[in-house]
Amino acid sequence: MKTKAANLKTPHCPCGSGKQYTGCCGRYLDQGESAATAEHLMRSRYTAYTLNREDYLLATWHHSTRPAALGLENQPRNQWLGLTVKRHEQSAPDLAIVEFVARYRINGRADRLHEISRFVREGGLWFYVDGDILQD
Repeated sequence: MKTKAANLKTPHCPCGSGKQYTGCCGRYLDQGESAATAEHLMRSRYTAYTLNREDYLLATWHHSTRPAALGLENQPRNQWLGLTVKRHEQSAPDLAIVEFVARYRINGRADRLHEISRFVREGGLWFYVDGDILQD
């Protein structure tokens, strides 16, 4: 597998942190580090979508809700335009939510995904559980 960082058009991380990819989400996607917070995991998952990294998305999805596959290679490729994290709340040591808006273009049409995602930490690792999509 070729290095996914080579697919980036800019050295800045797609998650919108303003940091370089290698020092931001690249630590999780390419170097195997664990995300310290649910927000870091959510940002890295957004970046994984921009890079079509189904392996990472499935690995960071909680086993209780994880699909067998996402089939990203069989879907029209989204052009991801940006991410805005609206809030990150940790209600308990091992439970958190992250509200975000992800903007994208598919088949020339711009759209946005506004979601409140739920995360759980097990064995020191954060996992995406599920989310509620909000209609703006």
